[in-house]
Amino acid sequence: MILWVHIAAGLVALVAGAAAASLRKGGRWHARAGTGFVVAMLVLGVTASILEPYRNPPGSPVSGVLVLYFIGTAWVAARRRDGGSGWPEIVACVAALGLGAAMLWGGYSGMAQTPVGSGPVLALAGLCLFAGLLDLSVILRRTLSARARISRHLWRMCFAFFIATGSFFLGQQKVLPAAMHGSSALFVIAFAPFGLMLFWLVRVRIGKRFRGEIAHG
Repeated sequence: MILWVHIAAGLVALVAGAAAASLRKGGRWHARAGTGFVVAMLVLGVTASILEPYRNPPGSPVSGVLVLYFIGTAWVAARRRDGGSGWPEIVACVAALGLGAAMLWGGYSGMAQTPVGSGPVLALAGLCLFAGLLDLSVILRRTLSARARISRHLWRMCFAFFIATGSFFLGQQKVLPAAMHGSSALFVIAFAPFGLMLFWLVRVRIGKRFRGEIAHG
């Protein structure tokens, strides 16, 4: 049952994420699609954490925890219209730095390994530490500008979207037609959220036409 819930949540996340990325930012339909994406990704993260230890070979629940972290902090950034910070950012900071430090130690000590070595573990550790330091910056600054707040929302939401696209189009190719296995198109689709992230971050930071939306976002 949990597996089927996980699969359903993943499919909803892919559709809702694509819709949120393509709809006008700040609009009603963007908000609705984004809410659906957040809910689906939260379910995806919880079920992934439960299912990973039962894989053959067993996986780590860390991937599910990362989904919850990135989607949670992205959602909070979107909801905080005043740009302030509080206990959610403190909890997120402690969780990210703690998880990053644990993975860093596990990667260097050999306790945490993947089929291709400790490289992916160390890369995730660096990402967690980087995100945690950004959380700490938000806490210390207390108030973010509109541009910084939306940028924080964008890159974290897009990274969470990448977890969904990468897990499906690269990690579950067996459910796709055999002709598509190993296709470069799957890599393009899987990594498309990073392209979206770059486009929107540039537009938020330097795009003049986006200033009005930022002011009211």
